[in-house]
Amino acid sequence: QYTRGTVTAFAPFDARADAEALRKAMKGLGTDEETVLTILTTRNNAQRQEIASAFKTLFGRDLVDDLKSELTGKFETLMVSLMRPAYIFDAHALKHAIKGAGTNEKVLTEILASRTPAEVQNIKQVYQQEYEADLEDKITGETSGHFQRLLVVLLQGNRDPDAGVDEALVEQDAQVLFRAGELKWGTDEEKFITILGTRSVSHLRRVFDKYMTISGFQIEETIDRETSGDLEKLLLAVVKCIRSVPAYFAETLYYSMKGAGTDDDTLIRVMVSRSEVDLLDIRQEFRKNFAKSLYQMIQKDTSGDYRKALLLLCGGDDD
Repeated sequence: QYTRGTVTAFAPFDARADAEALRKAMKGLGTDEETVLTILTTRNNAQRQEIASAFKTLFGRDLVDDLKSELTGKFETLMVSLMRPAYIFDAHALKHAIKGAGTNEKVLTEILASRTPAEVQNIKQVYQQEYEADLEDKITGETSGHFQRLLVVLLQGNRDPDAGVDEALVEQDAQVLFRAGELKWGTDEEKFITILGTRSVSHLRRVFDKYMTISGFQIEETIDRETSGDLEKLLLAVVKCIRSVPAYFAETLYYSMKGAGTDDDTLIRVMVSRSEVDLLDIRQEFRKNFAKSLYQMIQKDTSGDYRKALLLLCGGDDD
């Protein structure tokens, strides 16, 4: 389905040999982190699952448990994240975003705004299987207001398929958004939620152009002025993903490292979840929009084995 990842199937691949190398790297005193990170960042997820299975067969040990006991900090988080089966990755991230005190709205926003309808259906199914709970129920229990409503709309995974654009409907939607936002005292959020949450990607791209013509503003400027808080962030994320998912993730990565301190959770989540999807496109957008390469920013902002592993996932410098 996707071929723009930096991590692809490794060849020639030998799950048994990799399992033996990993066991040797973690056995006894001290750990050979270099071997661990080299193997795990250069095999794709399906191969990592085969390695884990060979590891259990050969040594009667759980590879993830061994990684957790031998590694520490951000490096451990990154390696364990790489071992999570791709289809469980998003479900797991969402579960952690809504468990315990306080909800991590940022994670809900990032995942639900950027995944395709098919991916959303898959996430809900996996969530049900893994955690014996309904994802929508969990999310509605932890969120409220218009933010909650837009999340629920996105969770339906029912965005119109891309099947040619009806110019009359484009005009109508652009007018409705204009009247619901700029022309109205107070904002009619429902209209924004329905149109941005259900129309097809190609239709919405035309709507954004038409909106600019009618109002003289980019839709993002209006959302910025007319809404606030979590709803604003989610609406903006949806608009950005409609325009370009790689550009959205390039920006997400940039802000995870910009300024003082690094948001390592976001950095790890995006690098791992997009490494087999579109990280090459994300790198391109990053270079174009931020006048530096993703590789250089990671190099400057991280250190040690954690840095080495992220740079391997990044897969190259664009300068």
